[in-house]
Amino acid sequence: MAAADLLVVILAVIAEQINYIYMFSDFLLTLPVCSLALVLRLATTDWSVWFTVAFTIDRYIAICCQKLRKRYCTERTATMVILIVCAGGCAKSTPFYFAMDRRRCVASNEYLTSSGWRIYELFDSIITPLLPICLILLFNALTIRHIIAANKVRRAVRNSSENGKDPELESRKKSMILLFTLSANFVLLWMPYVIHSLTWQTENYTYADKYFSTPIYILQQFGFMLQLLSSCTNTCIYGLTQRKFREELKNGLKYLFTLNRQVGT
Repeated sequence: MAAADLLVVILAVIAEQINYIYMFSDFLLTLPVCSLALVLRLATTDWSVWFTVAFTIDRYIAICCQKLRKRYCTERTATMVILIVCAGGCAKSTPFYFAMDRRRCVASNEYLTSSGWRIYELFDSIITPLLPICLILLFNALTIRHIIAANKVRRAVRNSSENGKDPELESRKKSMILLFTLSANFVLLWMPYVIHSLTWQTENYTYADKYFSTPIYILQQFGFMLQLLSSCTNTCIYGLTQRKFREELKNGLKYLFTLNRQVGT
């Protein structure tokens, strides 16, 4: 998931968005390079989203399905899931290679007017992100329901004479907060893009009208911005809320400072 998010930053933000607005690299604006860049950007975005879904399902199985956990939580299963997500993202994004005009790096007239492309755009919007949003909300809700039920049982069996906080209940409470945060973050950041993709045919896809200031254009670019932002935030939330990750990050920073002192002396 972290690797996919990093690829989104490199391909979608640096190589595509920043280049189209500020850098104007001739190489990135030539065919078929721009078509390939579009496919890679869409594929990496799909990977980022569906790896988040896969991670959500992993957490559900690890917490709620103890019997299935032994068979599912294996290296072989993880490898299969990664391969399926990568292959699916590439297959779904490849048709967009032919959506670009053959003479210049903009969306073709056929893409903007064809009913076939409109149907495929709708299919693309359902697969990413409508279906992932539903799956993330569903599995997080099931996980939270399981945690709440387990907490009630634990409170019932605990000795009433015990005082102080229960570390296990505190840990479960933090897990619930984390799941709520991730679900809300993903849904809110993707919602403007979803609204735009379902109500208006995608135009100005390659910033052909950079200074266009109509509300629909502003909504489009605002949705793109939040969509790209969502590809990074979940990995940061997952990482920074894990105690072992924070410890390793502190150890890495301490090592860098120690290395700098040794070099300086």
